[in-house]
Amino acid sequence: MTLAPFGARLRHALDTRGRLCVGIDPHAALLGAWGLTDDVAGLETFSRTVVEALADRVAVLKPQAAFFERFGSRGIAVLERTVAEAREAGALVVMDAKRGDIGSTMAAYAETFLSPASPLFSDALTVSPYLGFGSLQPAVDLARANGAGLFVLALTSNPEGFEVQRAVAADGTSVAQGVLNRLAAENAGAEPLGSFGAVVGATLAEAGVDLAVNGPLLAPGVGAQGATAKDLPRVFGASVDNVVPSVSRDVLKHGPSVEALREAAARFVEDVRAVTNT
Repeated sequence: MTLAPFGARLRHALDTRGRLCVGIDPHAALLGAWGLTDDVAGLETFSRTVVEALADRVAVLKPQAAFFERFGSRGIAVLERTVAEAREAGALVVMDAKRGDIGSTMAAYAETFLSPASPLFSDALTVSPYLGFGSLQPAVDLARANGAGLFVLALTSNPEGFEVQRAVAADGTSVAQGVLNRLAAENAGAEPLGSFGAVVGATLAEAGVDLAVNGPLLAPGVGAQGATAKDLPRVFGASVDNVVPSVSRDVLKHGPSVEALREAAARFVEDVRAVTNT
């Protein structure tokens, strides 16, 4: 069965489930805080608890691949189950893997996460454009063919990103704006929302770029990194309706209680609704 375009499916999920992406970030400190062991057993319990608590009610779940990969093949097997069970429960899965390479290697990364034949098939994938936006073409093509999407790093929430993302090309355009311009071109004519989005940190003092890419804007930094829902209209301006706020620690710290996880996620949804009217 061919999926509808990711942008359309995401718009529907945001409109019906609320504006929230919750990260699945099973790092050692968080496993310990939940009373779990830092091993594959702890990883599986953590991931299944998050899926049980949230996959039937939040719009997006975002597993961070690195926290599964550190356990080798057994960790990857947990990731496969996490993706499958989250999608079966109705959440859209954004694989946070930040892949970026050239040629056949980029094509292989795309096949891993954007091909329905792969056990890691996800609704969207985070990618890095810093080998040149054109290097992402295999992922763009496969995502488009399979109803999946991409979130391309543009203006990230880490301060180190400034030196690259705010650098200015010979034509006076910042690197970040160049990425956003390419995304706008990929999304041209898409309704109700394009499938090719940008990662733009909610912790920015100001975006300082044109965010009108007709695609989703994944906004990390809400919660533990210091940004709040009230910051979203200031940072994203007229594009705030396309923002997908991403929260990890400020929801996950309420585990292992399923009910507490659900309540924390619901609070964030209401906080965002209060400032965006959506």
